[in-house]
Amino acid sequence: MRVLNHRTFERFLNSKVNRRNLILGAGALTGFAIANQFQQRVLAQVKFSSYPFTLGVASGEPYPTSVILWTRLAPEPLNGGGMPQVNVPIHWEVATDSNMRNIVAKGTEIAIPELAHSVRVEVNQLKPETWYWYRFTSGTEESPIGRTRTAPRRESNVSKLAFALANCQQYQTGYYTAYKYMAQEDLDLVVHVGDYIYEGAIAPNAIRNYTSTEIFTLEDYRNRHALYKTDENLQAAHAAFPWIVTWDDHEVENNYANDISEIDNEPDQDPAVFLQRRAFAYQAYYEHMPLRPFSRPSGPDMQLYRRLEFGKLATFHVLDTRQYRTDQPCGDGTKERCPEVFDSNATITGQRQENWLYRGLDRSQAQWNVIAQQVMVAQRDLTPGPGQTFSMDKWDGYYASQRRLMNFLEQRKPSNPIVLTGDVHNNWAIDLKADFDNPESATVGSEFVGTSITSGGDGADSNPTVEAYLPDNPHIKFFNNQRGYVRFTITPELWTSDYKVLSNVTTPFGTLSNRATFVVENGRPGIQSA
Repeated sequence: MRVLNHRTFERFLNSKVNRRNLILGAGALTGFAIANQFQQRVLAQVKFSSYPFTLGVASGEPYPTSVILWTRLAPEPLNGGGMPQVNVPIHWEVATDSNMRNIVAKGTEIAIPELAHSVRVEVNQLKPETWYWYRFTSGTEESPIGRTRTAPRRESNVSKLAFALANCQQYQTGYYTAYKYMAQEDLDLVVHVGDYIYEGAIAPNAIRNYTSTEIFTLEDYRNRHALYKTDENLQAAHAAFPWIVTWDDHEVENNYANDISEIDNEPDQDPAVFLQRRAFAYQAYYEHMPLRPFSRPSGPDMQLYRRLEFGKLATFHVLDTRQYRTDQPCGDGTKERCPEVFDSNATITGQRQENWLYRGLDRSQAQWNVIAQQVMVAQRDLTPGPGQTFSMDKWDGYYASQRRLMNFLEQRKPSNPIVLTGDVHNNWAIDLKADFDNPESATVGSEFVGTSITSGGDGADSNPTVEAYLPDNPHIKFFNNQRGYVRFTITPELWTSDYKVLSNVTTPFGTLSNRATFVVENGRPGIQSA
């Protein structure tokens, strides 16, 4: 729906608007004086060069009475957006019906050039555990209609929560058919644990081509995000459900660690230069995600770890294992453990975030405690037979962090800890052990690793290299090398994980099937086949 009925912004533009309301309407600025936004001319009569809502709509961060709505004006999405350097009003509406007849909230936000004409609307005073529909209008143009859902109240006894896990959607290696199927699911939300975009250059023999070389500048990152968001299946999944998002490495650079670039022979080896690149990447990420205003970046720093509650049923502890980690030990890569792996000061989360996680798990009253994060927590010995090698970019490279988490789960026993992970482009189901080198040690939680949306191409059901070392990792209960997503259904007594896989992603015609289903029973740590 793009045709407007009677709408005008004249009353808004001519009314007395105080400084505080303008700040709220414009959103958060990064690296600009607040006064700049008041010097910008507001364009009352908007005339776009073409349809401006090319990137669709999205929602996220569901609270019991509040949710974030997102869109961006981008008539030329791959060319910096194609917007004039002026402030533009965007009207928004929220309704209780898909036809947008029963409007329960509405208002106007100001899209500013400093945030690439993106807006986030923090809609408050909504009813808990309720579906809503929303849309944006600007000038004579109207966005698609999106759907979102608020969370239950903290004290609510929730009977069921359904959500999907997604990650690693390399645009060049396949089609987002997984999102087409995901949008048709009966879900309450989507959790995305990183690699929403990839920063690299144009690849030979790509299924879908990038429009630029490797990205470094703010405009580069904006254009790359825009390219990804032009995909109609990704737009459909965003429009169907609220999302909870966190990043991994490719939103900035492959395997970066804090202020350290891990790629040789690139122009950002100097930490100061790399932090400028990180600042550009973080700003573009914020501009394109339905995040709350407290996540707005300040230069190269951005608050992304946070906690979301869904009644008494589940609490999501969302982590950031990139921004605060120390450098990968042993020169990164897959290695035998060098002494640096055991350094007690090495950390994958940073001390402040680690303390925040443990406090939250200790205080949680939820039946299920979900730790949504990026890289594999469980130990994974990658060498068959004698000897051991590990990936230094995972928790295996940060032995002290890994041990502290396993010890905490064993000793403090938070209710039903479940770790959700992405990154490795495969499906895995893993028991978390008090001591991974002792199969008889206590099982202290479960880890479900979701495969990629497209990264790695079509894949296959099996992988001989991986299967050769699985006997050395008895805590790993399942492996699969196809693409897709994981669908989770939680009730007070049972956690169910359905591994949805695609026949292929290198054509847009892949079919979806359920490869495997696993369950975890309330109060009984460990993964069981369904």
